[in-house]
Amino acid sequence: MYKKVIRPVLFSFPPESIHRAVAKLLPFLFSIPGVRKLVRRIYLVNDPRLERSLFGLKFPTPVGMAAGFDKEAALYNELADLGFGHVEIGTVTPEGQPGNPQPRLYRLTDDQALINRMGFNNDGVDAYVKKLKKRIPKVIIGGNIGKNTATPNSQAKEDYCICFEKLFHLVDYFVVNISCPNIKDLQKLQNKEDTVSILMALQELNKQKPHPKPVLLKISPDLNEQQLDEILEIIEETQLDGIVACNTSSRRDSLQTDEKLIESIGDGGLSGKPIREKSTRTIKYLHRKSGGKIPIIGVGGIMSPSDAMEKLDAGASLVQVYTGFIYNGPSLAKKINLRLIKNMYSLSNNFPFFT
Repeated sequence: MYKKVIRPVLFSFPPESIHRAVAKLLPFLFSIPGVRKLVRRIYLVNDPRLERSLFGLKFPTPVGMAAGFDKEAALYNELADLGFGHVEIGTVTPEGQPGNPQPRLYRLTDDQALINRMGFNNDGVDAYVKKLKKRIPKVIIGGNIGKNTATPNSQAKEDYCICFEKLFHLVDYFVVNISCPNIKDLQKLQNKEDTVSILMALQELNKQKPHPKPVLLKISPDLNEQQLDEILEIIEETQLDGIVACNTSSRRDSLQTDEKLIESIGDGGLSGKPIREKSTRTIKYLHRKSGGKIPIIGVGGIMSPSDAMEKLDAGASLVQVYTGFIYNGPSLAKKINLRLIKNMYSLSNNFPFFT
């Protein structure tokens, strides 16, 4: 029903407009008596075999929602009712900012993909604090943190630290985003010296807490093997807890969409089916080179249960979806969870992070 009826209606509107509308409509619908209970009955898969212990946290299922969908920390409870075991909010910056000029979000339907250059549009960390204080703790929340566009790279460390301190008691883990292609000069921070400087500053703050939080690094799918080796060195040097692989891609390899349309869209991060193989290769390489010692959250091109299994088989401990949710609807998490139960042997036998 979603693909034949609902999606054509949704896709008849500009993507960012319909995203905002859905973000307002979902909480309203779930507030209607009986709706939340009905949704949970339809979509939620409650099975203790899906539970995963990672970073000292117990995830009710390995399937999560990637950063970018619940940008403003407004939908995490509703997403939990749809079967997601964790939701990554943000990217959050110290001060609110409008992001890049619109239009900045595009569908490539022939490729089952999106291109976005949102630019970390958000209301600022203090707005997140207010929303998360009302949180019902039934879903694990990750805080994806970044720097303001106007902040020069030389002062980026301070922005990350501000977000870390203010969100520390309100989220369960942190993801440091220095790989988004949509913030001017942000990817320049991916050089080893700058990355280590930011991560060490965060870890110094983290160590001062009675109960430190897991900190992960989100990386680009466009890194070569030498750069991935540097990532592993950085993880070891800064004692990070894991990697999120991968962010969106700046490349436009092997797309089915007309080249002229791609050119007219311009810059932005590509997500969805076209980056599936690239993301999986990255996960497999990192898992093999690290000897399976570094937990990886696999994201990028998960459009089906088979795609999720591919990420797990490559070495991911958890998976996240976003574009696949847009194209395949609210049942995606349920379908993946049911497939995981069916294939449970492949999880329990292969991954030391699962308990």
